[in-house]
Amino acid sequence: MSAGSAEAALVVALVKAGRTKIRYPAEPVRDDGTRITVRAPWAAPGVRDFGFVRFEPGDVFTEHYWRDRWFAVKEVRTGAGGLKGWYCDITRPAVLRDGELRVEDLDLDLWVSADGSSVLRLDEDEFEQSGLAGRDPAAAGAAVAALDELERLARAGELAALLA
Repeated sequence: MSAGSAEAALVVALVKAGRTKIRYPAEPVRDDGTRITVRAPWAAPGVRDFGFVRFEPGDVFTEHYWRDRWFAVKEVRTGAGGLKGWYCDITRPAVLRDGELRVEDLDLDLWVSADGSSVLRLDEDEFEQSGLAGRDPAAAGAAVAALDELERLARAGELAALLA
């Protein structure tokens, strides 16, 4: 896929603790060699209500993955186009090979509401329980630094600029 082109659908594979958590088809939007952007409908069955946001059938995710950064940012919109916000996954850098975009989830997440008034760090307890800090201290450090960077960008109102 060349920069700015949209080619055949690819599959996003989200891996957690060595197992595939979810796989879903996505439409390539852009690949500039560093950042890969895809678009996909809400891929899980039914509604997922987090309390601060609901993901549901009809929602559309524009997902930004980097080959050189430890996070992914997913812009979430309703089927009618209304912005719900951004769900940010802390991940190892993405790998695109043979039509599969493979992303390893490192448990930490950040939610940013559409108006930027709510910035929530999520799943820090899961991250601690994962044991990554003991198994791979460098990866754990990179994950925490990525979460801190995303939170700083969100609180400064600069998250959208990262995705432009």
